[in-house]
Amino acid sequence: MIFRLALAATLALTATSPAFAHLDPAEHGSFAAGFSHPLFGTDHVLAMIAVGLWAALLCGRAVLALPTAFVSAMIAGFGLALAGFPLPYVEPLILTSVIVLGLVVALALRLPLPASAAFVALFGICHGYAHGGEMGAATEFGYAAGFVLATALLHATGLLIGYSASISARNDPARATRIIRGLGALMALGGIYLAAA
Repeated sequence: MIFRLALAATLALTATSPAFAHLDPAEHGSFAAGFSHPLFGTDHVLAMIAVGLWAALLCGRAVLALPTAFVSAMIAGFGLALAGFPLPYVEPLILTSVIVLGLVVALALRLPLPASAAFVALFGICHGYAHGGEMGAATEFGYAAGFVLATALLHATGLLIGYSASISARNDPARATRIIRGLGALMALGGIYLAAA
């Protein structure tokens, strides 16, 4: 039951249309604009949930290390955007992150923890840079606090979906892994769809 609710929530989040433009900082405040930015981009939502799913698959220290690496790198990418540092191919790399992270989950890829953290951090930089490039009139700290919190919640959503899979599989690790891997495959397909659209 919990797994079905988590899956329904994930599908609702990923069905977000680009017509839901980002919130105007002047009207809603910098924090709200930053918080909404990752939530209104299907590519951001899928990639960040995939990080949580991968962390759930790896278990142990990865549960904290992968989301922390992503968020830390995202803050660094945001700083690069604010400093005017040129970072080419950001949007294609964000779409690539959805496909690749979905495939990593689908394949249940197991790398050493430092390599896994570095891998998600690479994509975190791109996501943070995109947030910085679309900040508009928002203030830096409020906007950053908003997108950091939203990202952490999306990672937590991925972790909860992973744990819900374990509960729905009645603590059968092989079955839970198959469920999570299937979700990863769906995310990779979603990324391919977004890239083709």
